[in-house]
Amino acid sequence: MYSLEINFLKDRSSFKVKNEKKVKPALPAGNFTPVYIGVGFGLIFPLLVGVGWWFLQAKNAELEQQIAQLEQENKNLEVQIGSINKIKEETNTIKEQTQSLVSVFDQIRPWSAMLQELRDRIPATVQIQNVRQMAPVATQQGQPPPNPAGGIEINGVARSFNDVNDFLLVLQQSPFFKPSEAKIVSAELVETPITNSEGRSISNKTTSMVKYTIQSAMSDIPASELMRELEQKGTVGLVTRIRNLQKTGVIQK
Repeated sequence: MYSLEINFLKDRSSFKVKNEKKVKPALPAGNFTPVYIGVGFGLIFPLLVGVGWWFLQAKNAELEQQIAQLEQENKNLEVQIGSINKIKEETNTIKEQTQSLVSVFDQIRPWSAMLQELRDRIPATVQIQNVRQMAPVATQQGQPPPNPAGGIEINGVARSFNDVNDFLLVLQQSPFFKPSEAKIVSAELVETPITNSEGRSISNKTTSMVKYTIQSAMSDIPASELMRELEQKGTVGLVTRIRNLQKTGVIQK
């Protein structure tokens, strides 16, 4: 007789292995937040980079606009500075011209004051026949004369050579003349007709007289320092102008 042996355990194990191979593991139903955060960072980072690049571009454009504006303002300032420098140069030129004019003005010697000075100082034995003003002499070409007031030449007659010398000494003491440059140019004895009280010549009557010529340079003392003497000679107009210039500061007191 045959016996039938069936191993159910072996078949069960084989069946179990086959069944296990066919079953696929299911995805865990857990928290997906880290995944979302990663995806978010992946999307936000390029966005931040783009926003940053756009901000930098906008800032650069703003800075370039400011630089262009500053350069334009700098050009305008340079133009204004150039205008200011030009005005300063013109002002300095005007000041120099004004000072030159004031210097010449301060050397003015009115003829009325000069003639009155001669009348006050001339000896009784000396007569003046002619007075001539001499132009100032420049020392070098293009240079202003050292004494813009010039000089004076006096022609006349005197009773003697001593009288001419006395007249010269009197002129050297005058503040209106330069003592070192006052000199007798010529003096000679001549026969002159005798005149009566009316100034008419008496016929056939002559007398010996000394005909002289004296030259002197005007004093280089400024007129502003001779105001008292000028007032005494009646030169009120010049004194008034000098005082007005002193008030404005053009001429120092």
